[in-house]
Amino acid sequence: MFAAIQSRRLYRQVADQIRSQIEHGRLGIGERLPGERELAEELGVSRPTIREALIALEVEGLIHIRMGSGVYVARSPRDKPILVHSEELEGPFELLRARALIECAIAEEAARAITPEHIAAMDDVLTQMARTFNSPQVSIALDRTFHTTIAGIMENAALDRVVGELFDQRMTPYFTKLASYFESAASWREAFEEHRAVRDAIAAGDPPRAKAAMQYHLQQSQRRFSRSFDEDLEGERGHSGKASKQK
Repeated sequence: MFAAIQSRRLYRQVADQIRSQIEHGRLGIGERLPGERELAEELGVSRPTIREALIALEVEGLIHIRMGSGVYVARSPRDKPILVHSEELEGPFELLRARALIECAIAEEAARAITPEHIAAMDDVLTQMARTFNSPQVSIALDRTFHTTIAGIMENAALDRVVGELFDQRMTPYFTKLASYFESAASWREAFEEHRAVRDAIAAGDPPRAKAAMQYHLQQSQRRFSRSFDEDLEGERGHSGKASKQK
């Protein structure tokens, strides 16, 4: 049904193949797509890549994601023009991996350069963050401020710009759509505790611990966005050994 994926931006190739299946009528409107695990195995890519592709297709309006139920064809590409279809947009997991590489190194170095003034700046952001778990847009803004505050410890304008620009990529339609399924007051509380651990490690002047704390935080961010869209169905399959059917 699908061809093995070769190299170019992977999630875009996956999205293109699924779009082609819909356009040629092999996947009809209202039909449920194969599960993430099945798609990943058939296409030879990771499940995060599948998730990025599905988010791209939902932003385009071709599919509809129903959490705990699966992913369904919403319309044909022929029905109306695609409003969002850019090869330049990085996938959410691509961005998180890039941030992990850069910000772990920054946290490690920040622990070597920390001053009482830097600690006070981090504490001010965390104090505000503790009051905003139910305000996603405020939480996102403070999240950005926390990470750029750490970058600012290095007093390097290039690092400030890179960290800020990478964070701002989460405002793309793809990342925003993904976040809409998985972010909540509970997830922001988890992130707050991870931020506090990063702060404590940097404030203690402990570079290895600071690097590890930032790595854990960004790994957990990826985990929070990695729940399968059809997780409930996959759980049922695991117990019954049979694919569950939509009622």
